[in-house]
Amino acid sequence: MPRAGLDPAAVVAAGAALADEVGFTNLTMGLLAERVGVRTPSLYKHVGGQEDLNRRIAARALGEAADAVGGAAQGHTGRAALAAAARAFRAFVLRHPGRYTATIGMEPSGPDDPLAVAGQRLLGAFLTVLRGYDIPESDVDHALRTLRSLCHGFAMLQADNGFQWSSDIDESFEWLIAFADRGLRTR
Repeated sequence: MPRAGLDPAAVVAAGAALADEVGFTNLTMGLLAERVGVRTPSLYKHVGGQEDLNRRIAARALGEAADAVGGAAQGHTGRAALAAAARAFRAFVLRHPGRYTATIGMEPSGPDDPLAVAGQRLLGAFLTVLRGYDIPESDVDHALRTLRSLCHGFAMLQADNGFQWSSDIDESFEWLIAFADRGLRTR
């Protein structure tokens, strides 16, 4: 019988939190079982194994990032929307580096996969930002990839302590926002 209070959502939430603490690559079913106070086989009543857990954490992270980015950009257009979305995305990655790492390279099994649905929500939030710029439909995919690369790259470098010189990191991020805004306006 499953432990009271433990269900798939609680297991995934605990796994996501643990991934943020120990790093996604260090997350194991055994470590998670210890965290939630059960034996490892008991977790299989709630998730199908490590791969299933990883996929669920990735879908959760994409959904949370979509909420953060979409909520931040709501009511803004142009540079203000870009800045709000970029800052929200960066803050999400810095708060949740483990769960965000779960999203990298995770392939959806189809369009109804929760991973695909959450990923589309995040792309939709960034698409809303791009609507504030005069970008031809034929260039939207390129603009999305550019924006994601800028935000993802900066946030992941910062999360991995990749900026070790003395310049102010926040100032550098504001420079990135201004750079992206100029590029999106002049394309």
